[in-house]
Amino acid sequence: MNYDQIFQSAHDAFLHFKNVSGKEKGEFLKRIAEGIEAEKSTLIPMASGESNLPEGRITGELGRTVGQIRLFATLVEEGSWLEAVIDHADPDRTPAPKPDLRRFLTPIGPVVVFGASNFPLAFSTAGGDTISALAAGCPVVYKGHPAHPDTSKLVGQIIQKAAIDSGLPVGLFTHVEGGIAEGQALVKHPLAKAVAFTGSFTGGKALFDLANQREEPIPVFAEMGSVNPIITFKKKLANNLEVLAKQFVGSLTLGAGQFCTNPGLIMVPSAHAEDFAEAVKKELEEIAAAPMLHEGIAEAYYKSLESMKERKELDWVQVAEAKDLIKAYPALAKIKATDWLEDDHFQQEVFGSFALMVVYENFNDLFAIAQRLHGQLTITLWGEEEELANKIDLINQLEEKCGRLLFKGVPTGVEVGHAMQHGGPFPSTTDSRFTSVGSYAIKRFARPIAFQDMPATLLPDALMEDNPLGIWRMVDGEFKK
Repeated sequence: MNYDQIFQSAHDAFLHFKNVSGKEKGEFLKRIAEGIEAEKSTLIPMASGESNLPEGRITGELGRTVGQIRLFATLVEEGSWLEAVIDHADPDRTPAPKPDLRRFLTPIGPVVVFGASNFPLAFSTAGGDTISALAAGCPVVYKGHPAHPDTSKLVGQIIQKAAIDSGLPVGLFTHVEGGIAEGQALVKHPLAKAVAFTGSFTGGKALFDLANQREEPIPVFAEMGSVNPIITFKKKLANNLEVLAKQFVGSLTLGAGQFCTNPGLIMVPSAHAEDFAEAVKKELEEIAAAPMLHEGIAEAYYKSLESMKERKELDWVQVAEAKDLIKAYPALAKIKATDWLEDDHFQQEVFGSFALMVVYENFNDLFAIAQRLHGQLTITLWGEEEELANKIDLINQLEEKCGRLLFKGVPTGVEVGHAMQHGGPFPSTTDSRFTSVGSYAIKRFARPIAFQDMPATLLPDALMEDNPLGIWRMVDGEFKK
């Protein structure tokens, strides 16, 4: 595989694509969405067969995929995401004249994207990482995931066709197959300017370390999952115990627990611990074992459970036996808050439908847990409004530990929109300042550049005096159109 040729082609495409108008970028993205919809009768059974996910789930995922593509198309066509800022010159200012300064966001260059195993469409070839990079103006060198190779290749062909039909360079998107060695080679190539990854902590951290060992370090935007704690309070449980148990189990076992927002940790007050555990157990007994993505993931799930079973601190409510090499049987164990606080091992994610119930005695326990928590994608609070009103110190502490704080519902189900934050403090991601879902994901692949006293004839459209794009800009300290 000639990586130099791949990246040179991507770099050449970048020099052209970064100057393409937002309208043209939007049309290109919409062609991708249309191409995916046109192939859905082939893609849905193909992705289902390769991932063991039911066709209904893949159908919903396909809808989400094209929806987020169109979201970015609308975003780049409108253009305000460029954060254009103009400070006009003041030659009469004393003691020194003020120069004309204009600033906006510009794309960073070729981006290496790694596909995720658990979302063969929405977090893979034409997923949020690829589409947000293309929307920003960056070519993508995509490393296909071996768990769904045919799906990945077909979607890659759709993207390449959309580029050709849009009159754009072929080097705008390249699909690469292979394993760890190929992935490392992509990250190390000197023309790569950023990396996007969704997957395990081990994989994400390895890429992060590799990128920082380069002669020119580059950013790695790795979403590595978390245990997404749910914190419950007395009154809320007393009033809604069975309903909440059902919601928790539904979220825990959704997709065999193979979601980065799977609630793998739940804090329950001791006064309701037995009743809640019983209600959860009752719900779990009604859940049929579901096939996991592949045997390797199923094997890792049961291996993690076996390791947990060796811990004497745990009281098992529901034990999962490896009756099937591919299916995930859900499991739940209880632990006292005092024991949980003693060992960070109990914060490690088990990828699958397993959760740890932490039984706490009082607010001091909860606050200590909040202080000890690792960085999370999400934290959920189940409490009545009056219970939460005097918990501001706890909420303030929890804000430092997550990217999304929920006050109702469950963490699974990530809305694709402008206000979504899918990313949190390390180790849930490598950079908590960014999201990998929603329109703000585009900011990962752009950098600010300022022009001082640039001749008007050379200014990019976003910074021209008459604002031909009609976008919101900050002009001399005021937002204007």
